[in-house]
Amino acid sequence: MEKTEAESTPPAKRNDPLACVLWMLLSCAVLAGLSVIGRYVAISGVPPFQVVFLRCVFVLLTLLPLFLLHGKSFVETRQWPLYTVRAFSGSLAMLCWFSALALISVGEVTAISFLSPLFATVGAALFLHEVVRIRRWVATIIGFLGALIILRPGFIELSLGSWLAVGSAVAMGVSSVFIKRLSDGDHPDKVVFLSTCLQLPMTLVPALFVWEWPEPELWPYLVALGPVATLGHVSLTRAFAAADASFTMTFDFARLPFAVVFGYAVFGEIIDLWTWIGAAIIFGASVFIAHRENQLKKRVASSTVGPVSPRV
Repeated sequence: MEKTEAESTPPAKRNDPLACVLWMLLSCAVLAGLSVIGRYVAISGVPPFQVVFLRCVFVLLTLLPLFLLHGKSFVETRQWPLYTVRAFSGSLAMLCWFSALALISVGEVTAISFLSPLFATVGAALFLHEVVRIRRWVATIIGFLGALIILRPGFIELSLGSWLAVGSAVAMGVSSVFIKRLSDGDHPDKVVFLSTCLQLPMTLVPALFVWEWPEPELWPYLVALGPVATLGHVSLTRAFAAADASFTMTFDFARLPFAVVFGYAVFGEIIDLWTWIGAAIIFGASVFIAHRENQLKKRVASSTVGPVSPRV
């Protein structure tokens, strides 16, 4: 069966910095809003494991028109083993993320989440056997030092929420490695749809052990998890499609101000100066890594006389 363009290949890369910035800021705001919704329903009595399952349900319902549009070919792929690993790691990331949101502030969880690209670098070396050169390893180590500034072990008591946020960053880093590999063969829309299909039963099992029917007034927030999450990730995809990853990544730090503002407005939360400093260090290391990866891609693409030895 012949695949349509939307089912087989990602959109062509274009160079539109303004569109990239606008899409990225929208994504940052929406994903910060998603965290606020997740924290609100969690502290209102809905178990985090159940929140994750319901998020998957409503994301899948939001994406269902894509399946109706493309038909059976939208669920056909040769990468099911990779999808299974991506779905498991993504489910684990969400379970840790929403559990952390039930315990610590939105701003702190967001700050720790900037570790994800650093763990992706480690995951690429371990799982995909990618060559990671000294400069990327140094940037990764510096980023982890930023995490120590946020967590300050030995100076403040490390809470379960902080460890869960770190666990989410680890799992999301691994997940992003497999998302990149899957996107090489399938359109990003299909990657999201099939991953969510597999995550549904994976997240149902832990949800059943803690299931409690939410109060009626909480259902609008739970339903909103689906379209809000979808809008956030679609906006992020459009941002990366509009410009190079190294340029796009420079605006990801906007998630923290949005998270802090929303967290303060809804919950009266604030984060301390050390969390801002640590998050900035982690983010800077992540941007450097994205820049080095982008340089490598350009070097390989422009080479016409044999393989290029990466210096990253």
